[in-house]
Amino acid sequence: MQNANIGCLVMAAGNAARYGENKLAAKLNGKPLIRYALEAVPKELFSRVVVVTQYPEIEAMAGEFGFETIHNKHPDYGISHTIALGTKAMSECSAILYLVSDQPLLDAASVKRVVQCWREHPCSIVGAAHNGKRGNPCIFPREFFDELLALTEDHGGNSVIRCHPDRLLTVEVAQEELTDVDTPQALADLQTQR
Repeated sequence: MQNANIGCLVMAAGNAARYGENKLAAKLNGKPLIRYALEAVPKELFSRVVVVTQYPEIEAMAGEFGFETIHNKHPDYGISHTIALGTKAMSECSAILYLVSDQPLLDAASVKRVVQCWREHPCSIVGAAHNGKRGNPCIFPREFFDELLALTEDHGGNSVIRCHPDRLLTVEVAQEELTDVDTPQALADLQTQR
């Protein structure tokens, strides 16, 4: 599977109800959260990188990185709709890495290790984890695309993984890399740590 055709879906369309505004525009050390996500993508590993978002400013920033964008007109449908848009767009891929946009401490080297693990075990679902607690990103082989496309509302890849626990492999990463920013307080806590 050395030459496998792998896609990367950057999921950046959510309404961030818990945050109260477009959290991906919120800044950590002067840089918007979405830029951290885009910088964590080792684009040389992927045949395509697609950013699904409702925000024109994120579409513009993705363009700076040379990434494709899909405009999500219905973010209110939940993360399942973002997953469906990106999965359909890259249905020709052997696997897709699904990357959330609110983990600003995620390192591109860790993303590379997730991809490498999948290349060594191409029938597996591979996800980043710390001490047995799985997080994001996760890579799913094509055989799971139909299940991902069948997700509804705010159900994401976890629902598919729960149906196939025997197919999951994890790659150990630092705990801080899996820290997501769901509230202004979570962002403030990160600011004090950096």
